[in-house]
Amino acid sequence: MSEAHLMTTIPDDPLFKTRVQDGWVDYNGHMNDAEYARVFSLAVEALMDCVGLDEAGRAEHGYTIYTLETHLCYRQEAHRGEALAVALTLLDSDAKRLHVLFTLTNADDDTLATSEQMLMGIDVASGRPAPFPEPVVARVEALPKAGDEWPKAAGRRIGIRR
Repeated sequence: MSEAHLMTTIPDDPLFKTRVQDGWVDYNGHMNDAEYARVFSLAVEALMDCVGLDEAGRAEHGYTIYTLETHLCYRQEAHRGEALAVALTLLDSDAKRLHVLFTLTNADDDTLATSEQMLMGIDVASGRPAPFPEPVVARVEALPKAGDEWPKAAGRRIGIRR
C-alpha cells in the first residue's frame, strides 16, 4: 500500500488516506464491495498506530486489537484513482473495548461508506481479552468522541422497512 498514508494527528486530520487502487475496481467500474472492508481494516491499523499499538507498541505491551463485529453501509460509489479519507468517531469505550464509527469520504467530502465496529483489546500471550495498557488508555481518551448525539449512521440495524 505505497499510496496509503497514515495520519497520526487525531482528531483534526483524517485517520487514514489512500486512493482507489486499480485492482480494487470490479466489473461494474467502481470499487468492489470487499475493498471497502479492506480500507476500513487499514483504518483499524491506523487507529492502532495512533493509540500506541504500532509494531513497536504491540511488541512492548504484548497487546493487540481484534475486530469483533462490523456493520458496513455503502452510500456512494468510489472510482479508480479516487482519493479516499477515513475519519473516526469514538462512540463508546471501556477498559478493553472500543465502539467506533469510521466514515469514508472522497475529495469532495461526500460520504461513500460507513463502518461501525466493535474492537477488543487482546493480550497476545494468552490470546484473551485484557484491559488496554495504561499508555494506550490516555490516547484512547483523546480520540474524537460522538458526544451526546450519535451520528445517524451509528446504531443502524439491517431489516426490510414495512
